Amino acid sequence: MYSANRLCSTQTKKHGSDVMNGSSALVDNIGASQSRRVFWDQDVYQLELERIFSRCWLMIGHDSLVPKPGDFITTYMAEDRVILSRQPDGSLKAFINSCTHRGNQICHADSGSAKAFVCNYHGWVFGQDGSLVDVPMEERCYHSDLDKSKLGLAPIRVETYKGFIFGCHDPEAPSLEDYLGDFCWYLDTIWDGPDGGLELLGPPLKSTLACNWKVPAENFVGDGYHVGWTHAAALQMIGGELAGLSGNRADMPFDDLGLQFTMRHGHGFGLIDNAATAIHVKRDGYVKYLEETRGGIREKFGPERERLYVGHWNTSIFPNCSFLYGTNTFKIWHPRGPHEIEVWTYTMVPKNADTETKRSIQREAIRSFGTAGTLESDDGENMSSATYNNNGIITRKGWMNSSMGKDREGPHPVYPGIVGVSFIGETSYRGFYRFWQEMLDAPDWAAIRANDDTWDAMWTNRNFWPDRLSAKQAEPQD
Repeated sequence: MYSANRLCSTQTKKHGSDVMNGSSALVDNIGASQSRRVFWDQDVYQLELERIFSRCWLMIGHDSLVPKPGDFITTYMAEDRVILSRQPDGSLKAFINSCTHRGNQICHADSGSAKAFVCNYHGWVFGQDGSLVDVPMEERCYHSDLDKSKLGLAPIRVETYKGFIFGCHDPEAPSLEDYLGDFCWYLDTIWDGPDGGLELLGPPLKSTLACNWKVPAENFVGDGYHVGWTHAAALQMIGGELAGLSGNRADMPFDDLGLQFTMRHGHGFGLIDNAATAIHVKRDGYVKYLEETRGGIREKFGPERERLYVGHWNTSIFPNCSFLYGTNTFKIWHPRGPHEIEVWTYTMVPKNADTETKRSIQREAIRSFGTAGTLESDDGENMSSATYNNNGIITRKGWMNSSMGKDREGPHPVYPGIVGVSFIGETSYRGFYRFWQEMLDAPDWAAIRANDDTWDAMWTNRNFWPDRLSAKQAEPQD
């Protein structure tokens, strides 16, 4: 019987570890807690590479980064090096960046334009589509006995959504749009937008951080709790709408400041109402742009999504892609073992905003969440500590709590997925780890699809939102 909370014995035998002995729970969905081992154990990490990163859709680029035929970028899917290339017909292809002769990395450039990719070890030449097109001294040394058609670079499934490019290794995985699922309803608000959607400004800032990849992913998916405490000094300095959160002031009406959302496949975000530009110090151009375009959102999508458009989002697309809409930093957390990540940071800007507004947004995003950003530095220290504190064998036997807002969430009459009552809560945490555990347990995507109709059964307070909205309507109006 499939269990959402335990690893099956066949997986345990495969990895041969007493740490994961078949009866060892890593996630307690009902109790809203996670074993500390999820941030530390090598065997857990190896299983993640096999069952999550090898089967999920992973963010690898954006149309704006490869605009013309021949343009390419190199990136990663977990620890696998990847080339993403724009084809002569305008389509996209991606393939493993490893020569099929002796395994050498072929392309070492971060980006560029190329008609072919040449391995600097023995000179094998691969076309823009990854096919092997030329081998030095082929007739003389291989005696025409080399089948080049079978020696192209290993291909990767590529699909796009609103210009954002994802790759997947698993041919049985759902389409990208089905994988994003209900989250598309939310993403369309900003990725499609009123006048052209978004683009990424690169090249990315790159840095390493000594933490498990899930620590920043969970932080971005739903941690509104740390904002007023971890960033207290920075918020006081920045001022603006979020300054009142500094020190977790008790007089803030937290239940009326925003919401949290979680979806079928672990994606989620927290919304702070009317705070899209709150982290920006110099923001006149961005404020003007949002005010001029919010009417288009209301007309195109309705008032519920206009609310989203002018709010601030802290977001993760499962497993390792995160962004802050409003602040407009865009992150990919590339894992480098269980205790380190490589952080790639882009700036996300409205595609049709004027150049100065885009640059202003980029400067503010780098100032706050760039490699040496004010808020990034606050977070980095905590993320490293949350990982390395588990190197103690006794500490590692403990559990972490994610019960904030439990039972104050449920299906909403308008917003898809499960919706929590406040942006300060852990609804999205619970959704992230529910799916994380499901991916580790499931032998294939067929087993995952079998749970589609019951994925949200752990949220038992089905009447929370109807009851809450009815109570609010019954309140006397001033």
